[in-house]
Amino acid sequence: MLAAPLAPAATFAQGWAAERYQVEDRKSGYLYLGDQTQALQDDDFLNHAFFAVERGAELWSAVDGAAGVSCASCHGDAAESMRGVTARLPRYDSERDGIINLELLINRERERKLKAEPYAYESEDLLALTAFLAFQSRGIPSEVEIGGAAAPFFEKGREHYFPRRGQLDLSCTQCHDERDGMMLRGDRMSQGQTNGFPFYRLSWHSMGSTHRMFAWCNNAMRAEPYAPASEEYLNLELYVAWRGRGLPIEAPAVRR
Repeated sequence: MLAAPLAPAATFAQGWAAERYQVEDRKSGYLYLGDQTQALQDDDFLNHAFFAVERGAELWSAVDGAAGVSCASCHGDAAESMRGVTARLPRYDSERDGIINLELLINRERERKLKAEPYAYESEDLLALTAFLAFQSRGIPSEVEIGGAAAPFFEKGREHYFPRRGQLDLSCTQCHDERDGMMLRGDRMSQGQTNGFPFYRLSWHSMGSTHRMFAWCNNAMRAEPYAPASEEYLNLELYVAWRGRGLPIEAPAVRR
């Protein structure tokens, strides 16, 4: 049963006025949360995701791999060297001739610079390091490049967003555009913005990446999900990041 659209709450979060969570018609998922869940995100001490951020800080400085170096050995203080990086991802990568995101960049650096094994996608260590690095960009507006060499991949992501799929015959746009702010089976539909990823999802009792959320949505549609880091999800990640352009990076966010 569908209810009336959500009106943004007059509150503060992470030291920000609630108005920062909306840019033109684009709204962060934060505005769709109840007061208690907002409070979890607002307080860095209570925010469940900060266990991952702290673990990520340890991994950043830990020597790993045959090269005998750490991430910090090359990049130094992440608060300076990584500031703004997440806000510009995902992006086109000429080596891949496709889209690359933060997870794939981390694993490339591990293999090349540290001479270490890549992390498994969705592993606790990869989620921890992405949470730590995304945290360095908290508050910076998301602005991804969709022109030039990125354009055909952006178009593929857009093409993925609109068709109906699965046994329920639903599309991304039906939930996140047409039913923005309405109730669907007891859950309030957000715009599906990704500026808070990786996030801690209360219903999962764990951290999750953008691609885990895409797969969850596919399963909810009764559609076959793609593999994490698939070209389909990377292209979709670029398109969805563009949908949230200008929204501040919230990572690590808390969601239902």
